[in-house]
Order: sequence, then C-alpha cells, then structure tokens
Amino acid sequence: MTRAIAALALLGLGISAYLAWVHYAGIDPVCTGISDCERVQSSDYAELVGIPVAVIGVAGYAAILGSLRARVEVTALLAYLAVAFSAYLTWAELFRIEAICQWCVVSAIASLAIAVLTTLRALDAPLHHRALS
Repeated sequence: MTRAIAALALLGLGISAYLAWVHYAGIDPVCTGISDCERVQSSDYAELVGIPVAVIGVAGYAAILGSLRARVEVTALLAYLAVAFSAYLTWAELFRIEAICQWCVVSAIASLAIAVLTTLRALDAPLHHRALS
C-alpha cells in the first residue's frame, strides 16, 4: 500500500511541478479540447496569498512522500488536507471560474486515492502490530 501511495504522490508531484513550471514560464499548459486549463491557470484562484497553487501542490505532495517514513497518522493528516484543498479548488473551478482543468482533476483524484489508501493503511497498522505481538 505504501508503494501505491508513493506512486500517486509522485504523480501529483509531477503534475504540480509541471503546472508550476507553466506558471513561471508564462506559457499555456498543454490541454485537451475537453477542458480549459488556460482559463483555470490564469484565474484569480491560481494563486493563494501570492503563492501559485501549483507550488503549494509541489510542497504538499513532497510532504506526503516524506511522511511515508513517519507515523501513518502524519501521512493521513497531509492526505486529508490535500483532499480538502482539492475540494476547494474543484468548487472554484465549477462555480467561480466555470472551467475545468484536466491536470487539476487528475491531481484531485490522486489526492483522494492517497487519502483512501492512507486510511486503509492506518486501519491496518494496529491489526498488523497486534498480529506480530
């Protein structure tokens, strides 16, 4: 389960790093015709207190990766914060920006999957330790 969490966190880290690069390079993200990444990336919601949301994503996914060697509760807390932040951004896309970014959707799904797997890992941890005793 830890490897799956790490793989998903690497996916999210890659997406966030790409979007951070796009932000600082001042270019439009690669986007399919079914979403409007440019509109989302250039919206007021693309930054939070002057920090690009993508940079916050890089820090968040890196923290999740780093936490995999810590207590499972630390990873769970970070995963739940990522889901809450993704939910806020998805709300902004749907109801404020009125556009969807495919990269953001994949990142939101990755953070949700990390939260689910981390919860399962946390629930399994006490049982695993009891079985070893």
